[in-house]
Amino acid sequence: MTQPTPPQQPAPGNPFAQQPAPVPPAPAQGNVALGVVAAVVVALVTAFIYAAILKSTDYEIGYVAVGVGFAVGYAAGKIGGANPALPIVSAVLALGAVYAGQILGIAMIGADESGMNIGTILTDHFSLLTDAWSEEADVLTFAFLGIGAFAAFSGAKKAVA
Repeated sequence: MTQPTPPQQPAPGNPFAQQPAPVPPAPAQGNVALGVVAAVVVALVTAFIYAAILKSTDYEIGYVAVGVGFAVGYAAGKIGGANPALPIVSAVLALGAVYAGQILGIAMIGADESGMNIGTILTDHFSLLTDAWSEEADVLTFAFLGIGAFAAFSGAKKAVA
């Protein structure tokens, strides 16, 4: 019969000592210029989406303005980092995107009703578009503009949190 082997003796030093943890790399500071470019791209894309929704429903939908603003702000904050200028830039871009979406939606509706090309309406008859927007603008129109800007501001803040 074989004898059980005795337990091995611990190595010199404390076997239960913690090894030093590796130092994590410093968090990357966002690229502000790239964040602004991303916000501009998202603003253009969401303006077209907003216009398509406006054309298909013939209604301004406040949730779409919130989505436009949040998407613009989130893209700027996620890519651009925690720069304090990005929420403000995002709010301005979202304001422009919601307005552009409304103008483009009116142009799409006008193109369907008149049989004209949308490019012709946007270039040759832009004053008619702005007049139509001014006539249709009410308190909710301006509320949607403000809500979109606020959503962009908060989206940029939440992206870095």
